Amino acid sequence: MESGDDALLERWRSGDLAAGNALFERHYASIAGFFRNKVGDAFEDLVQQTFLACVEGRDRFDGRGSFRTYMFACARNKIHDHVRQLLGPRGRVEMGVTAISDCGPSMSSIVHARSEQALLLQALRSVSIDDQIILELYYWERLTGPELAGVLGLAEGGVRSRLRRAKARLLTNMREAGQAAVATVTEDTLDEWAEELRELVLGDADRTREGP
Repeated sequence: MESGDDALLERWRSGDLAAGNALFERHYASIAGFFRNKVGDAFEDLVQQTFLACVEGRDRFDGRGSFRTYMFACARNKIHDHVRQLLGPRGRVEMGVTAISDCGPSMSSIVHARSEQALLLQALRSVSIDDQIILELYYWERLTGPELAGVLGLAEGGVRSRLRRAKARLLTNMREAGQAAVATVTEDTLDEWAEELRELVLGDADRTREGP
C-alpha cells in the first residue's frame, strides 16, 4: 500500500532515504511545472534548489500544513530569490508589482499549446510574480484556500480577494493584448482555458525529468 506524504516524511526524518526520494518523485512534476513558465529551460536548477531547501528544513516543518504546501512555499522563496538576483542591480524588486516578463523573454514554451493557451501562458508572465504564483497554483495544482494561504504566508481570509484581483488583472492584460480571440473573454472562459492547459503543463514538466 502506498504511503501518504506524512508517513513518508516521518520515515525520511528517521533516516530512510528511500522515503525522501519517494516524496520528491511524487511531487517532481508539480514543482517543475511551477518553475517552467517562469524561467523556461533554466527551471531544473531551481527545482534542485527547492528540494535541497526541503532537505535542509525538513525538521523545521511543523506539520500545520501539508508537505505539498511546504514544498510550494520553498519554491516560492526560490523564485523570489531568482528574480532578485536577476533584477536587483537594476532597481527595486517588488513581487506584487514585478512580473516575470520583466526578466526577459521566455526561454521555452509548451510545444503543443493552442493559440489561446499560448496567449494565457504569456499573459500569466505579464502579471506580477505573486499574482502568477497564486493563479497557477489555483488552476494547475488546485490548491484550496487554506493551502494557498500556507504557501503565500497570508491569512486564509485574504486569499479569496487576492485570487479575485489576480484573475481580474490577468483578464485585463489578455484583453489589452488586442487579439480578437480574447476581446470578449470572461472569467468562465479563462477557467476553461486554464483547465484545458493544466494537463499539458504538468505533462510537459513531467517529461523533462531525467531518466535513471
